[in-house]
Amino acid sequence: MMQRNDVLTKAPITLAPETAVTGNKVLRNTYLLLSLTLLFSAITAGVAMVTNAAPLHWLITIGGYFGLLFAVTRLRNSIWGLAAVFALTGFLGYTLGPILNFYLSLPNGSQVVMTALGGTGVIFLALSGYAVVSRKDFSFMGGFLMVGILVAFLASLGAVLFSIPMLSLAVSGMFILLMSGMILWQTSEIIHGGETNYIMATVSLYITIFNLLLSLLQILGVMSGDD
Repeated sequence: MMQRNDVLTKAPITLAPETAVTGNKVLRNTYLLLSLTLLFSAITAGVAMVTNAAPLHWLITIGGYFGLLFAVTRLRNSIWGLAAVFALTGFLGYTLGPILNFYLSLPNGSQVVMTALGGTGVIFLALSGYAVVSRKDFSFMGGFLMVGILVAFLASLGAVLFSIPMLSLAVSGMFILLMSGMILWQTSEIIHGGETNYIMATVSLYITIFNLLLSLLQILGVMSGDD
């Protein structure tokens, strides 16, 4: 009896077939929708860049972001949730246009922007691919990441209010690490059934990629000696 209990205790824990199938389906739908939203964001960012759109007031940016995010959350289980996702990602893409124009106006701006875009893509594909292939459970990172993001957000406010460039740069570095962890955690949540709604999964990964790009832009801009 003792030997049987030992065997049961040491038996590997595997996903139930239903959970694995559901996770794979959500992951496929998430990657498809994420690809479409990134493409749509690129289009709206391009429109803002071509028209030399001025940066939106920070109140409009924050209000639009949280308002559309609320709409996505409320409509996540209906077809209108898809429309809300494209509205949110299109809006964020439009706000990115003036930022990209700013960096492109710098002497080494094209190199900074292309490196940031390439770095963002490489980091996302590498970490997301690792989470998918390894099937490791990164749920233990959730609490740490939430606390880290809160600390980084408060630090960024301090950097803006007290005009501390080095603190702002440090916050960008923190966000790169935190967003990298978020990619592992969010992908793991999808695979292991922690997130079963592909609309919310898409928004989470999109926002992570968006923040990762902004952080890389700031750090590369400073490293280039043009900031």
